Amino acid sequence: MRTSLYILWLFSLNLYLARGYEDAPWCSPIKIKNGHATCTSPSRSYYKTVKGTRCNIYCQKGYELSGGSQVICQSDKRWSSKSICKQKRCPTLTMPVNGGFKCTDGAYFNSRCEYYCSPGYQLKGDRIVSCMDSKSWSGRPATCLDLEPPRIQCPSVKEKVAEPNKLTARVFWDTPEGRDTADGILTDVTLKGLPSGSDFPEGDHKIQYTVYDRAENKASCKFTVKVRVRRCAKLNAPENGYIKCSGAGDNYGATCDYFCMGGYELQGSPARVCQFNSEWSGAEPTCAFMNINVGLKNAVEFLDQFYEKRRILVISTPTAADFYYRLQVGTLQQAQCGLDLRHVTVIELFGVYPTYIGRIGRRLLPPALGLQLRLLLRIPERKFQMVVLDKHGVDKERYAIPINNSDLFMLIDTFPLRKDEMKFQAEVGHTCI
Repeated sequence: MRTSLYILWLFSLNLYLARGYEDAPWCSPIKIKNGHATCTSPSRSYYKTVKGTRCNIYCQKGYELSGGSQVICQSDKRWSSKSICKQKRCPTLTMPVNGGFKCTDGAYFNSRCEYYCSPGYQLKGDRIVSCMDSKSWSGRPATCLDLEPPRIQCPSVKEKVAEPNKLTARVFWDTPEGRDTADGILTDVTLKGLPSGSDFPEGDHKIQYTVYDRAENKASCKFTVKVRVRRCAKLNAPENGYIKCSGAGDNYGATCDYFCMGGYELQGSPARVCQFNSEWSGAEPTCAFMNINVGLKNAVEFLDQFYEKRRILVISTPTAADFYYRLQVGTLQQAQCGLDLRHVTVIELFGVYPTYIGRIGRRLLPPALGLQLRLLLRIPERKFQMVVLDKHGVDKERYAIPINNSDLFMLIDTFPLRKDEMKFQAEVGHTCI
């Protein structure tokens, strides 16, 4: 019974209040997009849009309030201010150099932006960032860096045989060109080793090229230059002789000249060449004791035997008892090694008309040959005279009195061919002890 009376009382009260608000101003209902309002009417009425109603405005996550956070329904049936919830916005992203980004919703809340880089560049930082409720981007803004080294390719191994009579070979190749994978610009190219077109000695040679790009990345490539020398078997000097070779003495194209010691003459090839097939040309020569034909009657033919082989020392005397002759022969006998070293043959001519005698060592010359030699060389027969001829038969010096060995050898050592002989003999150690 009491409960029924209470309900009836409440209904009557509301009816009374409703009739009381019928004449009061009313505002339009508040609608907040992306937010909501919490309102309180005067006297805590059920109606939330009557005059005096106060509403607190709230925005959803990702939105922020523009306008007053509290509005009041006024007597002119308008709210005291207009409030809206605007989508939050993050700072505008900076476009990375040599790259870019794509976003799902610009710089607004919840927008996802993905960075990308141009070919040849690598991303540094977070690839994907999102606009957060705090109006800041998640992660670090990305940059595009040239971290990839340039590219360069060297030629393959270069092999070459040394040139004839040389221990080197000239090797050429196309200089490798580098390429940058980013902007295509290289700042420097360095070479370690000899450049193309150089003469490379025998052996293996490492060549390295290095290129740098603008980001100071570098790349290198290497290859090997191999120079080979074709060689023949080592030659041995003949007995009583020696050899002089060009180049290394056994390399392709090297020429070896053979020489004989004094009193010997070369038989066989005077020179041999190392050929491409690693074989020597010609046959191995020998040094045989010089065979002088003393039976010739013609002085010119006789002297031709010595051409470019021996020097001649002609001693002429009217008689073997001549003082000058005996003194000179005695002096020369003490220096036989020096004469052999200088390739000197001694010819002795004796007598006066009508008796002539000539000899080389113990071998006698025909009288007619002795006479022709005196006539050809214009040697007087009635007094002592000594004539020195070089290897070309040229009359180099005449002496009317004996000469000591040191002066004679000093003279011979000034002859053109002798200078080369002295050099060769020094190299092979051929000297008089």
